[in-house]
Amino acid sequence: MYQQFFNFNTAPFSIAPDPHFIYMSERHQEGLAHLLYGISQGGGFVALTGEVGTGKTTLCHCLLHELPAHIDIALILNPKLNTIELLATICDELHIPYDRDKQSLKNLIDCLNQHLLTAHAEGRRTVLMIDEAQNLSLDVLEQIRLLTNLETSTTKLLQIILIGQPELKQLLERRQLRQLNQRITARYHLTSLSFSETQEYIKHRLSVCGGNSNIFNRGSMRKIFKLSQGIPRLINVLCDRALLGAYVTNSRFVTKKIINKAAKEVLNPVATSTILSLSSASLGLILIAVLGISVYYLVPDKSPEKHIILSGSFINPAESTQLKQVDLKPEILKVRQVDFYSLLRQKQTSLNTAIHELANFWQKKTTPSTNCKKVEAKGLHCVLGKSNWEELLAFNRPVIMEFSISDTEKYYAILLGSKEGDPVFSVNADISFPIEKILALWNGFYMMLWQPPIQNIKVIYPGQSSEAVLWVRKHLPFNTNHSLNKLSSTFFDAQLKSEVIKFQQLHQLIPDGIVGPQTFIHLSNNDLSNKSPKLKLDY
Repeated sequence: MYQQFFNFNTAPFSIAPDPHFIYMSERHQEGLAHLLYGISQGGGFVALTGEVGTGKTTLCHCLLHELPAHIDIALILNPKLNTIELLATICDELHIPYDRDKQSLKNLIDCLNQHLLTAHAEGRRTVLMIDEAQNLSLDVLEQIRLLTNLETSTTKLLQIILIGQPELKQLLERRQLRQLNQRITARYHLTSLSFSETQEYIKHRLSVCGGNSNIFNRGSMRKIFKLSQGIPRLINVLCDRALLGAYVTNSRFVTKKIINKAAKEVLNPVATSTILSLSSASLGLILIAVLGISVYYLVPDKSPEKHIILSGSFINPAESTQLKQVDLKPEILKVRQVDFYSLLRQKQTSLNTAIHELANFWQKKTTPSTNCKKVEAKGLHCVLGKSNWEELLAFNRPVIMEFSISDTEKYYAILLGSKEGDPVFSVNADISFPIEKILALWNGFYMMLWQPPIQNIKVIYPGQSSEAVLWVRKHLPFNTNHSLNKLSSTFFDAQLKSEVIKFQQLHQLIPDGIVGPQTFIHLSNNDLSNKSPKLKLDY
């Protein structure tokens, strides 16, 4: 959401292993050189280890781009498999046909061996790359070792690369795996970045996205280095949240104060370790302060203006000790404290209840137990996805947002609009909440309700003919090369697909040329006659 504010053409600190952002430090270059050397030797094992977030997966993506065209690669991302599942996955990755009803160890190895021999005869080589290899069981590792016995009289047919956390090094040092350990021809341990490399890393990512490399000064980058210990993933997380903090405070530069606040939010949101380390004297002072606050809010007050919102209900401390909901009367009530976190936990809105409330905006009568199947009978359809704040606003529809309070607690609230940039929710439409607090709780998942412009047509593909195609033509902003007579065609031709892709790219949708719910929704925003409920952006 801060991209436009800083004039970025894309988010600079995504944790996805995007090859466009690869920064090859000296140790990353050495790691890549070891991988390429191991592959050039042919056969045996190559081991790459490193702490979480140091860039192992990114380095692997870089390796994939460096591999010659005659090398086939099988990439295993989920190593928590038994031996049969692993061999079947390898065959799937290499497009090796096998009898799925007879997935025996012998059958799969025979199929793999035949494929490797054929590839060798054609001058091709095969590499097996296993990420998160520290999760492999001893039995599976032993089977992997046996795969290196697939060979001709002069050549090993399979090269294996193991990538994992430091625990992989400890695993390979076990006596049971000494035969495998002896076959490792190249190994490298990836460490974190130095301070100078951290500076270059941040500047590199800012330059790739077209941003100002001076947004972070030397002092702020030193603070980031100290907090992240030079681990690229933590650098990304800190910088991303710090840029959001700068955007929220309308600052064009990231200060150490902003970074400290960002660190509290993303690295240590609940500072339990700090609390536990406090001296007894400090704890005594804190207890006194807490008691003082409690007395302030709990002692009866004759003024009718002192009320606290806990969950969309106003609570009068002057009444009985039991919490009691009262009518919302803004003309006589003054809000002293609003906490969205507490509000979510006390209201505990389920997804079904949220769907029921959202259906009301469409003038559809439902029950609190409504689900997607039930609203479909009312002519509406659920649209689920994962997005960022900026893209969510672009849909311009009331939307259910999912908030993860913990691994087991997920609550829902309907976004109604915004006030001065801060979101307003159905839990209390008179109050906006700080955007940074909302984004700290939101896991990115959302759900909208949508009504197809043509009944029962939710998706249209190139090559199809329907009235929905005609609707798309009428609502798509065509370029000047589009002939006017095509506007009456109900056939989804190649030119229309090209225009749909341009439209999807413009709105940051998946540019597949298929008109699905999200593309339909954006197209309907160009329809002045569309009566769908919209976000209110001027509360």
